[in-house]
Amino acid sequence: MDSAEIKTEFTTMANRLAEFRGSLDLEAKESRIKELEEEMTFPGFWDNPDASKEVIDETNALKETAHTFRELEEELENLKVTQELLQEEEDEELREDLEQGIRSLSEKINQFELKMLLSDPHDEKDAILEIHPGAGGTESQDWAQMLLRMYTRWAEKRKFKVEKLNYLPGDEAGLKSVTLLIKGQDAYGHLKAEKGVHRLVRISPFDSSGRRHTSFASCEVMPEMDEDVNIEVAAEDLKIDTYRASGAGGQHVNTTDSAVRITHIPTNTVVQCQNERSQIKNREHAMKMLRARLYQQELERQQQELDELRGNQSEIGWGSQIRSYVFHPYNMVKDHRTNYEVGNSEAVMDGAIDVFIDAYLRSRIT
Repeated sequence: MDSAEIKTEFTTMANRLAEFRGSLDLEAKESRIKELEEEMTFPGFWDNPDASKEVIDETNALKETAHTFRELEEELENLKVTQELLQEEEDEELREDLEQGIRSLSEKINQFELKMLLSDPHDEKDAILEIHPGAGGTESQDWAQMLLRMYTRWAEKRKFKVEKLNYLPGDEAGLKSVTLLIKGQDAYGHLKAEKGVHRLVRISPFDSSGRRHTSFASCEVMPEMDEDVNIEVAAEDLKIDTYRASGAGGQHVNTTDSAVRITHIPTNTVVQCQNERSQIKNREHAMKMLRARLYQQELERQQQELDELRGNQSEIGWGSQIRSYVFHPYNMVKDHRTNYEVGNSEAVMDGAIDVFIDAYLRSRIT
């Protein structure tokens, strides 16, 4: 880097930190930390373990944010001192240290910004991901299978654990539905960006005439809810069916009624699980899926009310795809919410979707 480039980098990082300070309201956070620490000294604070844990968790989270931000500011000031020394006397080793420090700090600022973006309730939770093909039979079922591989590869690259809770194969190829539990830090916070309809344009491998086809598949993403989350599910509102699992799974799976389907009668919400050999475990998984689905429905109901109050008439439905994957006549993947696009669709289908997730998360605070 020459002197002008170094100056530009310093200006960029300083501006970003200034923006963070404004959005963080650091002084308010530090004031809140003092309040919470004082609350911990009150007599009887430890009498209620649940309440005291909430206070401690909030304190630690606030301290971590404030401490990390202070460290970033301090690191920037140290780099400026190095720059001043370099201006007084040119030193190749010192210049290399400065350039490396700039790159390192820039990456730390990126990570801090991403952590700020993943601050919504439940962002840190594991995610339940459902994929359903649209109309079109084998074409859309094959597309759903391709999306399953894309998300599995993305999760593997992040060292996330993927459990297949339910899988219904397609008639000739692909799948009719799949439900995954993806376990990892901030799994839901990232994957919530993938909720919606995904559109594929390609020359169909199933069309002997070699014509171009357009296929759709939908992704539903929900946080896996803890047992202590207050979501009322009355026993009398549930219809529970058991049946034999379909597809691969071994002799035991296919010859016993281990699969479970639960219908929430008031909302006509249906979930099913056939992954485990045990009917009891499948029922536990299915209830977790149901609680997550009902929670998601409540969030959407609240959002719809807000949209109506704001006069927001944008439709969230099957026809409003969030992203298009074009394999023919050109190669491109474009997210319609952010207009972010890349030309390497092969890499995207191999799990390289972080650029789209990052662009979406950033768009929500601009």
